[in-house]
Formats: sequence, C-alpha cells, structure tokens
Amino acid sequence: MRNASPHKVLITDTTLRDAHQSLIATRLRTEDMLPLACEMDHCGFFSVEAWGGATFDTCIRFLNDDPWERLRALKSELKQTPIQMLLRGQNLVGYRHYPDDVVDRFIEAAYRNGVGVFRVFDALNDIRNMKRSMYQVKNVGGHLQGTISYTTSPVHNTEIFIDMAKDLYSHNCDSICIKDMAGLIMPEAARDLITGIKKEIDIKINLHSHSTSGIAPMSYQTAIEAGVDILDTAMSPFSLGTSQPPTESVVASLIGNPRETGIDLIKLRTVRNLCMQVREKYGGLVNPISERVDSDVLIYQLPGGMISNTVSQLQEQDALDRWDDVLAEIPRVREDLGYPPLVTPTSQIVGTQAVLNVLVNGQRYRNVTKEVKDYVRGLYGKSPAPVTDGFRHLIIGDKEVITVRPADLLEPAYEKMKKEATAAGLVKKEEDILTYILYPAIAPSFLKGERSNEPIPAKQPAAKPQPDLPGQMEVEVDGEVFSVRIVSVGGSQVAVTSVTPQRAPRGEFAGGVKSNMQGMVLQVLVNRGAVVKKGDTLVVLEAMKMENSIHSPVDGKVTEIFVDTGDVVQNGDVLLVVQ
Repeated sequence: MRNASPHKVLITDTTLRDAHQSLIATRLRTEDMLPLACEMDHCGFFSVEAWGGATFDTCIRFLNDDPWERLRALKSELKQTPIQMLLRGQNLVGYRHYPDDVVDRFIEAAYRNGVGVFRVFDALNDIRNMKRSMYQVKNVGGHLQGTISYTTSPVHNTEIFIDMAKDLYSHNCDSICIKDMAGLIMPEAARDLITGIKKEIDIKINLHSHSTSGIAPMSYQTAIEAGVDILDTAMSPFSLGTSQPPTESVVASLIGNPRETGIDLIKLRTVRNLCMQVREKYGGLVNPISERVDSDVLIYQLPGGMISNTVSQLQEQDALDRWDDVLAEIPRVREDLGYPPLVTPTSQIVGTQAVLNVLVNGQRYRNVTKEVKDYVRGLYGKSPAPVTDGFRHLIIGDKEVITVRPADLLEPAYEKMKKEATAAGLVKKEEDILTYILYPAIAPSFLKGERSNEPIPAKQPAAKPQPDLPGQMEVEVDGEVFSVRIVSVGGSQVAVTSVTPQRAPRGEFAGGVKSNMQGMVLQVLVNRGAVVKKGDTLVVLEAMKMENSIHSPVDGKVTEIFVDTGDVVQNGDVLLVVQ
C-alpha cells in the first residue's frame, strides 16, 4: 500500500464523451468539440475523455463525421492533456467480439492517432475478454486503465470486486477504474471498495459514476476521504442527471483541503461559458428524462448513456408511452440472463430485449434478438450467475454452450476484410479498413459519402401548444414515396429529423410479412420464388443497435419482396409477401 500522506485529487473531464452520450445521445459534433478541447487543455486535467464508447458508431451513423479525423483534430488541440477513450475489451467500440488481429490493429491505430489513456472494460467483468486489449495497450505504450464494471445483484459484492482489482493489477495496469455506469455505488460501498483495494495493491484508483440517482456527489466525497486518486466529472452545462457530477463543483469543494486539485476555477469558467453556448445549440436533443434525478435507477440499473438512447429508440418506435413498462421489464430480463452488469453491450442486449418483450404486449421472448441468443450460448463470455436450463432451452433450444474465451473461436479477419473494402472502393486511408470491419452494415454508405448529417432539432418552448398532428407521415415526390418523421411544429412550419425513401408499402396485403419495428434492413435472406417454412428467417433488421430477425409466419412461397439492404422501414411496413 502506498504512503498515506495526502496527494491531490486528479480529474478526468468527460464532457466530450460520456457527458454528451448520457444527455444528448452522443450527438455532439467535432466542430463544437474543438473550441472546448482547446480551452480544456489549459486546465490541468489528468485526462479528457473524448473518444470511444458510442462516439464511433454515432459519428458514422448520424453525424457523417469521421471518428478518426475527429481524434486527430482533438489531438491537435489537446497538446498537454492526454485523450482518454473507453474501450469495450474484445468488443472495441462495437457490440460483438472481434478477432485478435483486429483488436491489435485498432489499438495501434487509436494510439497512433492520439489516444493516450485506454479505459478497458468487459461488460461481464470476464477478464478473458480484456486480456488481448490490455496486452496491446501496454505494447503500443499507452496508459492502461483496467476497469471494474460496478453493479449490485445477488451475485456481486465488495470481495468479488477486490479480487478482480488484484487480477487486473497482475496484468500490468497503470490505474484501475471503478466504473459505476448507472450511479448505484453508495458512499459506504465506495469507501469499502477503495480502501479494500488499497490494502491489497499499490495503484491509482479512479471512480466513475453518474448522477442519475442523485447519490454520486456524496459517494465522491466519501471516495476522496478513502483516498481515491482520480474522479470523473463533466463541465456543469453537461453534468448531473444521467451524466457525471460537475467539474467546477468538485474542484471548488476541495479548495483549502490537503487534497485540492490545483485546477484554476477561472480557467474552468472559460470552458463553462463555451459549454453553455454549445448546450444551447443542442438543447432540442435534451430529454427531461435524462436530466432529472430518478431513484428508480437503483432498481432498473440502466446506465446514463442507455437511458437517453432508449428514450430515442422508443420515440422511433412511436412507443414512448411504454417507457415505464420497459423499465419494469429490464430487471426481469437481467435476472433471466444471470445478472450481467448493464453497460455496453449488455445494456443494449438487455434493454432492447426488454423493449421487444413490451412491444409485443406481454408475449415475452416471442421475438428474440441474435445478441440474446449469442449471450445465452456464451459467445459474450461467462455470465455472473448461471442461466437456468429452462431459460436456455427457451432461447437456443439444444444448441451447445461454449466455455472457452469467445474470441478463441474467431478466425483472423483483418486481411480478408481489407480486401473486401478495397475491392468495394471504400479505402482512402488505412483506418477506413477498421471502420468497415467494425460496422460493415453502416460503413459502406459512410465511406462512399452517401450519408448526411442528422439535423439538430430546434429547442421548443415548453408551454407552446402543439397541433394534433401525426408523428409520422408519408409524402410522394416524383412517384417515389418518402417516410417523414415529425418532431416539432411551429405555426405552419414542420421540422423533420429524417426524410428517407420508403420502398415498403403499408396496409393489408394477403400474405404480407410486416416489420414489427422501425429499423434498417441488414439482410434479405430469400429471393422471389423461394419456398420457405414457417419460422424461417426472411429479413434481418438492425433496430436499436441490435439485429432482429423477421420470420415467415407460414409455410409458403415468396411472391414479392419490397425492400433491399440499407432500406429504412417503419413499424407496420410490408417487407415481402409469402403466399
């Protein structure tokens, strides 16, 4: 254990990553980050978290913003302060495991382009899924921050987390993060965990929490007293609610204390003023659900970023009125899956399945995502508690459950997919290959320059009456039908968030197989004239970042197909006809 003499508390500011991921569904654009990064560089932070997590996905999916160019641009502004990224172990910045050769290439490219601190975690706390990433971070020369995904359940306790910290330490971590993604850690639990780890090993400890439950500031104070080394905070305009405690408040609270940060409040004020302007620009994206204190998080444990994204997903499905039903369903799904910590990708796996269970009006697991099936098979790693035999059979039948490290089953993919991307004309720089490997469904249209910026919705006056208009409508232009989603109305002006070609018809078709949600077509697995059996997968949709299969309701023959890969469809659209 290190000498107990006071040492200053270090600050990691999360404004440029987790804060806007938590409050505005990760929609902050590079152009608005750079002025903030320039001023943050003078503040004296331990690091600025600005990359990884959901930012990579959102950049190419919604913002038409190259994540690698963002990283390089941020590095040009953050000359003195290390850029920190959140790395999902073997999942990198995606939602599934990637082969070791892809992991190695990605981490090398991230370090070369500007990442200095790598916070590496696994959603199941399965260190087998972290080993390759941790080794490669040390190999390239980065700061390795091994991570404990903190949660509460009948199978998690302080002793288990202390043992995990010791295991992480044995893998040459430079620091250890207690990642409390849902704001669950109580003050005494924080004290016990931090002091318990420090009794066993000599390493810097970082506490990351969210203000969702309202408890984080109290737990931070207790953590400081217990000797925590680093705290995660966010600039006040992007703090609290589902985000982190305010940077300025934490810094100010320690002035005069032997552990004060040494950060100048006047310099923080300059950053705060810029953040206020940015917050105003994105005000139309802030949902009150993400801003409020919600003690129910202690029950449903949804992390900050997932709350804003789940709200957005329910809005896309025109089902925001089912929010409370989804919250009630999440703990039930989590128990079924053996109490995984709810952090990407398990938060998406559990949250999306809960949404599906609710949208089919109580017919739980009638629609099961591919990711839930893979999870039950062990393809994401070892669940904290065993999945019951009955539930396993319900989800995967008699399929074999694996017990090895999941990535051991994966063949090297980098060179093969490099050839694919090159042949398709997608590669202008080496990093484009990695973008294609990570997101093969979205990357081609992005790398070809076919995607456009999602508009930032205007902030609407809360008290202004709104006409009773539909949330979605279709318009025909030169014979082509487009789907238009309405998000606000002012006078006679209608603001839309998307205008996408709508090939799939609506209404009743004899033998019509309909989409049960809004999503993008990933695959059409049948051709016109194909003979299919009841239960065969016909189409795979990507919805809520998960894959959802559409099955044939009958034995029959495919007589019409109305969609193609890349099409965006709405709930109720007819995808094809099986007679």
